[in-house]
Amino acid sequence: MSENKPAMLLSGKALSPGLGMGATFIYRDVLTRFDEFYDIAESQVEEELKRLEKAIRRISDDLNVLIGRVKREMDSDLSGVFQAHIAMVQDASLKAEVEKEIRGELVSAGAAVRTVFRRWERRFRAMEAEVARQKGDDMRDLARRLVSSLAGIRSHGLENLPHGSVLVANRLLPSDTVFLSFRGASAAILEAGGAGSHAALFAREIGLPCVAGLPGVVEAVPPGALALVDADAAEVIVNPSREQVQAFESKCRLQKLAASEALVHVHEPAVTKDGRVITVLANVAGPDDTKKAMENGAAGVGLYRIEQAYLGHRAPPEAAELLEEMQKTLAPVKGLPVYVRLLDVGADKPLPFMESFRESNPSLGRRGIRFLLEYPDLLQTQLDALLRLSAGFDLNVLVPMVTLPGDMQKVRDLLLKSAARLGISPAPKLGAMIETPAAALAAADIVQYAEFLSFGTNDLTQYSFAADRENAAVDAYFDDTRDVIFRLLRIVHDDVPHIPLSICGELAGRPKYTARLLECGIVSLSVAPPLIPSIKEAIRKCGGA
Repeated sequence: MSENKPAMLLSGKALSPGLGMGATFIYRDVLTRFDEFYDIAESQVEEELKRLEKAIRRISDDLNVLIGRVKREMDSDLSGVFQAHIAMVQDASLKAEVEKEIRGELVSAGAAVRTVFRRWERRFRAMEAEVARQKGDDMRDLARRLVSSLAGIRSHGLENLPHGSVLVANRLLPSDTVFLSFRGASAAILEAGGAGSHAALFAREIGLPCVAGLPGVVEAVPPGALALVDADAAEVIVNPSREQVQAFESKCRLQKLAASEALVHVHEPAVTKDGRVITVLANVAGPDDTKKAMENGAAGVGLYRIEQAYLGHRAPPEAAELLEEMQKTLAPVKGLPVYVRLLDVGADKPLPFMESFRESNPSLGRRGIRFLLEYPDLLQTQLDALLRLSAGFDLNVLVPMVTLPGDMQKVRDLLLKSAARLGISPAPKLGAMIETPAAALAAADIVQYAEFLSFGTNDLTQYSFAADRENAAVDAYFDDTRDVIFRLLRIVHDDVPHIPLSICGELAGRPKYTARLLECGIVSLSVAPPLIPSIKEAIRKCGGA
């Protein structure tokens, strides 16, 4: 708090909600200040190559340690990000390009790493798909690790971050966000960052309030200044007045009080004032998510993303391996309804063990069920594992990125044939993810082959407005709270009033819009585990449709 310096008001975009205050800690990327880049003589080439190989082994070991720590301390299956990092840093073509740079340009291993990794980073960032652009962050993270390792530095730049600080940085890379959790940062404010980035996912996972989209903030904000971060409103106040601090602290107290009140009734049903029981489920990716969901009063799992069993691996899992992974994740909710989504990957989310194919616009290409139908062996493995899983669980199967009724017909035919072959009856219920306007408008035809529908409102919004949710240039168009989205929900309900409708997109986790969703005929909401208590409370305040 400063009575002498004027308050600095900043407005950006929220990557992760919440409130946080503390002294600012300015963090600059090691790649902008490291002096590990020099020329070498031809006689030194082999020595540099040995240093490179040793650094790769060292950071692979470090990443394995970090994976274990993330699993233990963050209750998160996002450790898969670092498993993918190991595969990337050991990639033969990338390593060969670095070696070629060392031999051809006679530069240090550090200089070669910076040059080659920046080249790959630029390639990824130039791609249209957001998931591909996120790989740019991964490349930068790995380059920083390698350069530090080559210099003999094992510590991270955030290891000395004081507890309760507000981090100020250009962007966050995955390993940065993990250290923020370990060091107990109160919030982060960034020059750049997308809501779908790995760092944003980590920030939401650890409950770190984060505001991005603040160009020049690293130079503009002084170190050690008090900062109030309201990520709910995407606003930051640096050098606040006494009155601003008092108002912020009051808001923090009210938020904590509301959270405490919600926890009191967390294991009670969510019933509207007029008696409608709304099912509140959890979105999960691994066993720690599921445990957290049960602690927060989830009535089951509404979206189990099985991508973790595939990403970061050198080969696809066999049916038995996939079954074991799913059983482990779902053990805490045995006896409750679970909805498992088929593998949702494709051109914009490539699998590391499959050859990628080029598409001019991957977001409009082969992903979700389109991808799986093109690789039937991959789909068959999942169906066999799911059918065996259904013997011990109240299982429902979600089909991602459905566009045409034929998509669902093909999956249903395969499911029934597989069930007959395995002697399993009845087969689990099958549902379609409604993530495109075409699917919403064809719901009456789709339900010939589906017993329930689930809205993925993130993609539904993206495709309705033709606006990439990670493209800042079209931020004004990507808005999942516009009337268009609610009209699509209502149209589906009116066209198929007898079919259960649920939502598992981010819109489901916003209490402000809960009443409006229920008015559209939604009977089930699936949200991130930490949001379950507040959504249940929001339902109890609704009068119903």
